[in-house]
Amino acid sequence: MRRPKLIPVGSPLQILLLACSFALAGYAGVRLLEDDWFEVALWFVGAAIVHDLVLVPLYGAADQALLRGSEAVDRRSRVPYVRVPAALSLLLLLVWFPLITGRVADRYARGTGMSTDVFLARWLLITAALFGGSAVLLGLSRWRSGGGPRASSSS
Repeated sequence: MRRPKLIPVGSPLQILLLACSFALAGYAGVRLLEDDWFEVALWFVGAAIVHDLVLVPLYGAADQALLRGSEAVDRRSRVPYVRVPAALSLLLLLVWFPLITGRVADRYARGTGMSTDVFLARWLLITAALFGGSAVLLGLSRWRSGGGPRASSSS
């Protein structure tokens, strides 16, 4: 099996790519902060506090409940097939929450000329696709392993 060629550390191409990414991030930061820097800073601090004090304990507790439930029915190997799509779906919800809920519909419509009506349906479709893909992967892994516990329980 061939290993892919990686960009050597410290090569001119890597330095150029890093410089371009820093320039793009700097431009985005300047554009973000030029209108109302105080509200942006307040939002970042509030988001960090809410994440650390509210969300981390919530999804930690949900993950522990998932683990306990899967151990109770002896299905711990299936946990990643729920954990990964749930985490990706919640990340998308977190990022697009104002548009999904329609809280910034007027501002978004003024800025883009488009409606926010499609975001909830699209998020739900993406979530369904994530869980559906995970179910297909679970089915394939069980099929390749011979059906799991049912195949080994023949007497």
